[in-house]
Amino acid sequence: MRIDILSLFPKMFDGPFGESIVKRAADRGLVNIFIHDFRDLAHDKHHTVDDYSFGGGEGMVLKPEPLFEAVESLRQSAGACAGPVILLTPQGRLFCHQIALELSKVQNMILICGHYEGVDERVREHLVTDEISIGEYVLTGGELAAMVVVDAVVRLLPGVLGSDRAAGEDSYARGFLEYPQYTRPEVWHDQTVPAVLLSGHHKNIETWRFAASLAETKEKRPDLYAKYVDKK
Repeated sequence: MRIDILSLFPKMFDGPFGESIVKRAADRGLVNIFIHDFRDLAHDKHHTVDDYSFGGGEGMVLKPEPLFEAVESLRQSAGACAGPVILLTPQGRLFCHQIALELSKVQNMILICGHYEGVDERVREHLVTDEISIGEYVLTGGELAAMVVVDAVVRLLPGVLGSDRAAGEDSYARGFLEYPQYTRPEVWHDQTVPAVLLSGHHKNIETWRFAASLAETKEKRPDLYAKYVDKK
């Protein structure tokens, strides 16, 4: 997979993408991530990427020219493999596991990090193919949202976690929360690991985990539990 990210602050990605699973996936050639400063595509002497909003109002708006030039160049080089162009914005569809799974199946994608009061509407209407929000709140820019999307998508790529089954047992992968996890020691502060997990009886363990998943979901996410009940 190739991921291109258009940002005004490319150095923000150094830490998150230089560590842990995303870095290992990149080192193994499972994903290629390129960060582009679209300020470089503003051709005036001040490299201006924003301007005042027509009609007045607070804040600045990202200009269309640098974004169009950047995306059109990337899509042309990708040819038939060109994928979605995603704007990270509070107005987008709410990011979830199913969207991450959907995006993990594309060969290429372009993420645009919004800023200020947003982007010129012509970018949204004629350039962007999808809009994503990571929550019902506003950030100072789209960089953090892009990091979240990339992390969630990359870990779903075949081979990244070492076992494709691991991602399939995550919270939300099956529509409800994951079961509780335990490790050594077996007894800690008079609290013991459930005996079934020490039994070695795989079918009983599987049954316990499924019931525990449902109990966790019912307590912590009754909305998800209600969807599960409706499907039965």
